Amino acid sequence: MYADVMKDFTDAKIVAAWDDNHERGEAQCAKFGLEFELDLDALLRRDDIDAVFITSPTNQHTRHVIAAAQAGKHVLLQKPMALTLADCDAIIQSVKQYGIKFSMCYQMRADPMNQKMKALIDEGAVGKIAVVRRRHAINGLLNPDFAKPGNWHIDPAQNMGMFMDDASHAADWFYWMLGKPVSVMAEIDNVVTDIAPDDNGVAVFRFANKEMGILLNSSTMLAAEATTEIYGDKGVIVQNHGDLPSSLIAPPAGTSCLKLFRAGASDWERFDFPFVPHGSRIRAVPRPLVDYLKGQGQPLATAEEGKICIEMILGAYESAHEGKRVYLG
Repeated sequence: MYADVMKDFTDAKIVAAWDDNHERGEAQCAKFGLEFELDLDALLRRDDIDAVFITSPTNQHTRHVIAAAQAGKHVLLQKPMALTLADCDAIIQSVKQYGIKFSMCYQMRADPMNQKMKALIDEGAVGKIAVVRRRHAINGLLNPDFAKPGNWHIDPAQNMGMFMDDASHAADWFYWMLGKPVSVMAEIDNVVTDIAPDDNGVAVFRFANKEMGILLNSSTMLAAEATTEIYGDKGVIVQNHGDLPSSLIAPPAGTSCLKLFRAGASDWERFDFPFVPHGSRIRAVPRPLVDYLKGQGQPLATAEEGKICIEMILGAYESAHEGKRVYLG
């Protein structure tokens, strides 16, 4: 989707790509008219490349970021950042050592509805927040094309588990909205499938002002509606149709995708956000990242923020495995 969007950019151009699966890489390059490099070092030596999108399996992120940084290339990294905190630290160090620009590719931060919710929270529209529930789900493990053997997303060595892979979106969203949590309690398990290391999970984070954040992640969700609920003492925010299951079926005409109820009001305040398919959120990522590389904006999320997301996810896994509350450093 990034390549499809960027083909129409006038201020940035994708010129080449590398993939350790040569057949796959050549096919994708041919699709978008790109040069395919058989060797990663050859790609990184090219003078016509300023930055790289790294979208490899998660357990390869650290090696690829360091290689790109050593070659002086700026890095735009797909989630999750890495599978261990040590690898996150190695990425952070390489960014500092080689002085490159770096951003995580968190699509949640590029979405206008999420940006509006962030603005409403920051301006105090809901007052003191008590509970926030956010669902980020897919139906991947019910999809034979996704769930087939050989997909690295379901390999524990390459990606740990589906909660690591997909709940990282919502973990970063919580951090972006409320700051770093202080603790987590979680249940993560295989409930209806045995294809991946886990298929459903719920984590309850506690934040500095005692807010409770409920992160619901599922890889077996067929359909849904309400994506986000934010409950405060001065207002309530409800977002609909903000993840894959809730975007598979278009809502009835006139449905508000984002609304706010203020204390003392007699009706919801509705915001004019059109219904968009889930892919539109992914397609929104390249524009702010190119602007950042050109010095016209900020990263979607820094390397340090990427590590916080991994701390949250690893803490949730530890809580689920040990059956206890885990405090986050």
